[in-house]
Amino acid sequence: MIVAHPIDRAKDGIEDDTTASVGVRPERIAVLLVNLGTPDSADARGVRVYLKEFLSDPRVIENQGLLWKLALNGVILRTRPARKARDYLKIWNTEKNESPLKTITRAQSEKLAAALSDQDGIVVDWAMRYGNPSIRSRIAALSAQGCGRLLVVPLYPQYSAATSATVCDEVFAVLANMRAQPILRVTPPYYDEPDYIDALAVSIDAHLKTLPFIPELIVASFHGMPQKYIDKGDPYQAQCVATTEALRKRMGLDASKLMLTFQSRFGFDQWLQPYTDMTIKQLAKDGVRRIAVVTPGFSADCLETLEEIAQENAEIFKHNGGEQFAAIPCLNDSEPGMDVIRQLVLRELQGWL
Repeated sequence: MIVAHPIDRAKDGIEDDTTASVGVRPERIAVLLVNLGTPDSADARGVRVYLKEFLSDPRVIENQGLLWKLALNGVILRTRPARKARDYLKIWNTEKNESPLKTITRAQSEKLAAALSDQDGIVVDWAMRYGNPSIRSRIAALSAQGCGRLLVVPLYPQYSAATSATVCDEVFAVLANMRAQPILRVTPPYYDEPDYIDALAVSIDAHLKTLPFIPELIVASFHGMPQKYIDKGDPYQAQCVATTEALRKRMGLDASKLMLTFQSRFGFDQWLQPYTDMTIKQLAKDGVRRIAVVTPGFSADCLETLEEIAQENAEIFKHNGGEQFAAIPCLNDSEPGMDVIRQLVLRELQGWL
């Protein structure tokens, strides 16, 4: 049996039904913003589901042996969810019935889409590494929209294996099960990008002008990490230091006026120091009465900034003699913050547009 080549079929006036039935849609470009994650509900059950996924990731807790599994399932997931649910309730967006992190990340996606609306064929979406909307669900939705190219944007200024790398792990796992994979790019960390440092400085200055007091110093608090992760080669600490030094230079402050600390330690291992809560406690005991805290490791306000810093650490400061405490908001979906994301995305889309 002889089958005509498509060109020969065309010459013979025979329709190429293979092309006609399948069709080739114009290729679109997907931009997927990804943040850490959040429970679906501010109750013990919702927090338990979230924590189980989060703490079962070997990028977050590297030793996933039997001892850890017994501790996780026998102790942590039995006791911690109810307590953390109470913390979530303190900051929960009751109007939308979701965490502020989800509200802000959605807004960032919508504003980025609007900013890129003059570019044909770009689809912007957002996902959470843990919880919903999942990376898997959003990649599937973008693929269904004809996106043959995918730019993943981990919303972490500083790289760490426990944040940026695990986003890539999940993206790769999703693509591993796809027959028609999109072409993939991932944005790099932007910890010392001039646009990012400028945005931080502008945001801090603007917020300080709204305060009824002048802080004696600013504490730059970054999320903590076990020291052993750094010892194994994670670049996170060095990038936090680089961010802080660049911000000091941009704002004309020295180390005594813009201090670097690390928050949110968990478990019994030694974590990156100095610790935020202990530093703030000591500052108050040493006679400092007015401080402001900024969190340059977070692209959006969340439990760690709105509850841990703005409430818990404010109480620590005042309980030990401090008087006035201000938590400076993250860049969120502000104009300076969105400009950082937009510039990052446009740079990484070069050659695709």
